[in-house]
Amino acid sequence: MNSYLFSELKVGTKESFDVTITQDMMDSFRTITGDINPLHNDESYAIKRGYHGAVCFGMLTASLLSTLAGVYLPGEHCLIQEVDTKFVKPVYIGDHLTVVGEVIETNDTVKQAVVKAVIKNQEDQKVLRAKMKVGFTNE
Repeated sequence: MNSYLFSELKVGTKESFDVTITQDMMDSFRTITGDINPLHNDESYAIKRGYHGAVCFGMLTASLLSTLAGVYLPGEHCLIQEVDTKFVKPVYIGDHLTVVGEVIETNDTVKQAVVKAVIKNQEDQKVLRAKMKVGFTNE
């Protein structure tokens, strides 16, 4: 876990991590949220509608932004205050995702950083893009 202090963050600071979407992740997300939409839970249903298989829950993919902010950039000293997310392409079980965050702005007055995030799949295709504002619990 990273522990960037606000004073250590500079525009251009970058962190990333990788994750593979698993059936267990899908099952856990379904249990937590109660989302039983067949597009996410029935492969044949999703294929009949033009997808390659059951589509990963968009909010499961977006939840990786919490990991980015809370563990990697900036890490333990922050709280997400705002997220603007765009879902670009569907994600499927077995997809290997790379989550990248980069500080694009800092605000000394309110001790806040703006982090641009991009999630790409194993084919280097962008599946999600976001901008997060994170505040700090220190300094």
